[in-house]
Amino acid sequence: MKFSWVTVTVKDMDESIRFYTDIVGLTVDNRRPAGPDLELAFLGDGETKLELIYNKTIPATSIDANISLGFEVASLAQAMAALEAKGIPHSVPFQPTPHIKYLFISDPNGLKIQLLEHL
Repeated sequence: MKFSWVTVTVKDMDESIRFYTDIVGLTVDNRRPAGPDLELAFLGDGETKLELIYNKTIPATSIDANISLGFEVASLAQAMAALEAKGIPHSVPFQPTPHIKYLFISDPNGLKIQLLEHL
């Protein structure tokens, strides 16, 4: 079995795509309508994708505060500087072991995003 994607229902497709491309660094692999009131977008370069769904007739639901998506960065210090330059609030960095350091930001839908650096 292979993990293919994780799906996030979004409030605004354009805003969510901007966040995941400009802040997280993903690329749009595929964006298309999926019916009269439904739009899909798949983001990412690898085998595993982030699927965004926008449904005009069903508002995005709340996201559990204990769920997060983790994205690896080359340098957490550089990522923090970029976030601060763009006015994106973030948590203080955590370093639970000598081998990893991370921080949290929120996407436009309230989903926690973890930016992590392997040390």
